[in-house]
Amino acid sequence: MELYISEFSKYVITLLMILYTWECFSVFRFQEESGRSGVYARQNILMFALHFSCFVVICFETSDVTYLFFYAFQQIILYAAIVLFRMIYPKSNRLVVNNMCTLLSISFVILTRLSYGRAVRQFAIATGSLVIALVIPYFVHKFKFLRNLKWIYALVGIAALSVVLILGQTTYGSKLSYSIAGLTFQPSEFVKILFVFYVAGALCQSSGFFEVFTTAVVAAAHVIVLVCSKDLGSALIFFVVYVLMVYVASGRFFYLLAGAVGGSAAAWIAARVFSHVQIRIQAWQDPWSVIDSAGYQITQSLFAISSGGLFGLGLYGGTPDSIPFVEADFIFSAIAEELGILFAVCLILICVSSFIMIMNISLRLNERFYQLVAFGFGVTYIFQVFLTIGGGTKFIPLTGVTLPLISYGGSSVLATLVTFSIIEGLCAIQEDEAAMERKKTRRARRQPAADRRRQEAEKIIRTEEDYEDSEE
Repeated sequence: MELYISEFSKYVITLLMILYTWECFSVFRFQEESGRSGVYARQNILMFALHFSCFVVICFETSDVTYLFFYAFQQIILYAAIVLFRMIYPKSNRLVVNNMCTLLSISFVILTRLSYGRAVRQFAIATGSLVIALVIPYFVHKFKFLRNLKWIYALVGIAALSVVLILGQTTYGSKLSYSIAGLTFQPSEFVKILFVFYVAGALCQSSGFFEVFTTAVVAAAHVIVLVCSKDLGSALIFFVVYVLMVYVASGRFFYLLAGAVGGSAAAWIAARVFSHVQIRIQAWQDPWSVIDSAGYQITQSLFAISSGGLFGLGLYGGTPDSIPFVEADFIFSAIAEELGILFAVCLILICVSSFIMIMNISLRLNERFYQLVAFGFGVTYIFQVFLTIGGGTKFIPLTGVTLPLISYGGSSVLATLVTFSIIEGLCAIQEDEAAMERKKTRRARRQPAADRRRQEAEKIIRTEEDYEDSEE
């Protein structure tokens, strides 16, 4: 009986994921949020059904019904997040919220299968992060002085990264984090947010040569500190985000070309200077030649993805534990192995739909600062997704960054939830701007009618005056 349930569940889970992904793109048929309510309702039903189906399989495979209690707590938190965002911020974009909760639910499922202890820890961190995320849109919406703090963003960001460089813990040759009172933080995850705010604040008024040069110096300071810490994945994200934001702010293709040339040169130098980069490049080019050492991770990842097939081997049907650091760097491979290639592709498309919506929000904003902030966050998010999945599938060399909201890691989860909540604050700003535009349009429409009435009144007065003159 359990075998039939496990086999049938694979197709049910894949179908629910495909339907949810379809709804992610159905949203874009409607221009306004008011027309999307039906799509969002169907998304919520599919998300909770998918989550429930996965945990039913986990209970059957482990013969441990206590997992249902863990599932119940997850459902309560996810449902509360959806409802509270809708109640507190009625102008928020519900696709971003729905995708955020769906990705968290998938993370809870796959982490529960890989490591129950880490899944519980991730759930606790996500719960606290959601509480923080609920208050951030209010401050983004109300505090208009955020655009004036560009130098504070820059100084705090460089200082935080420098602390890691000096006092940080070394993990496999790289300094990524430091601990305070037993809690470990990865500051680069949060500095990404400050960095986007800095570049947007620096370029929102003017994107001339002086402003671009100044921001280039500050951006270089961020990247250099990260390179010295050997956190090259984060350094690459900072560099790409900076180049693209400068290109969008200025509209000059020269900056994009210069960034591409400079980035290529920096990558060539890094490949010659850093031994661990050379190892990763070798593992990327021919992992089979070093399968017992540097190529072990990527080869195991490729074995896992290929063995999953379209519908996967089912939860607990694969061997994702054979991949080192599968909970962080290679969680996409575990998902592809046990939930299937179709599920994994749908996961990518959900991330893409979030990116498209963030870009849509950016285009609808009128103020340049907020446009650049939304654009910067969209690029940061989708490029990190690309680096993680590209590295795990041997499309690009490994970079060691996490898959946002999916991979195990408290700093990554908190930073991504903060980013999404800032986007919700920008949605409220965009709605305010749209309301002002509608008010101006109505005023402009009323103005011609008022002018006509005034002209008619003046004509009547002139006629009466002419009549009185003729009588005299």
